[in-house]
Amino acid sequence: MDLMSEGGAGVIQSAGMQSQPTIAILGAGNVGGNLGVRLAASGFSVKFGVRPGSDVKDLLSRAGARAEILEPRAAAAAADIVFITTPTNVAVQVAQEAELSGKIVVDCTNPLTWNDGPVWAPPAAGSVAAAIAEAVPGARVLKGFNTFGAEIHLDPSLGGTVADVFLAGDDADAKKQVAAVAEAAGFSPVDSGPLRNAAVLENLAVLWIHLALREGHGRSWAFKKMNRG
Repeated sequence: MDLMSEGGAGVIQSAGMQSQPTIAILGAGNVGGNLGVRLAASGFSVKFGVRPGSDVKDLLSRAGARAEILEPRAAAAAADIVFITTPTNVAVQVAQEAELSGKIVVDCTNPLTWNDGPVWAPPAAGSVAAAIAEAVPGARVLKGFNTFGAEIHLDPSLGGTVADVFLAGDDADAKKQVAAVAEAAGFSPVDSGPLRNAAVLENLAVLWIHLALREGHGRSWAFKKMNRG
C-alpha cells in the first residue's frame, strides 16, 4: 500500500496539520542520533529529548541549526510526532514520563536478549509498542524505523533504491503522517497493518540482527518489499 497516495512528499495532509511537523526524538544514541540528523537535514525541526548532563555536543554539531536539546518532557511537548529510540528496558517508563497522550508516537525499539544470537524477548503486552499504548492511554502509537541498523537511519539509500520503513499501527491518520515524514527523509514507507503486527516487525528486526551480526552480512542493508518487473 502506498501510504503517500493522498499527500505530497514532505507535507503532512491532515485536518490538524498542514505543514511539516516538529519532531521529538527521545534518546540520543546511535539510532536516535542518526535519525535526528537525517530528519534535520531533510528540513524538519528536531527536538532531542535527553536527560540533563548528557554529552550531546557532537550530536548537535552534526544535526545543525534545525536541532536543539531539551529534557524529554519538554521535547515531547514541543513536538507533533515523537520517536522513542531509548534502550528498550526504559522505553515504557520514558513514554509515561514524557506525557505523550494525544501525540503520535513511533516506537523504534526492539526487545531482545542474546543467546549465541538475538532472541526476541517481548513484554507481557506482546510488543514494546503495545506496552507503550497500554501505559499511555491516548497516545497514537506506531511501530516503525526498527528493522535496520543505525547506519540506515542516517542514510537510507541502497544502491539504486531506498530502505523501506515498515509501519504498524491502528491509527490510519497517524500512519499517513509518519509515512510522509519517512518519505520526505528519503525512505519508502510500507503500511504493515495494525498495531498487533508490531510483534512481527520486532521479529523482523531480530532476523536483521542475526543476518547482520551472526551470518556476516554486515550492517549496510535493509529488507525491501519489491515487485516483479
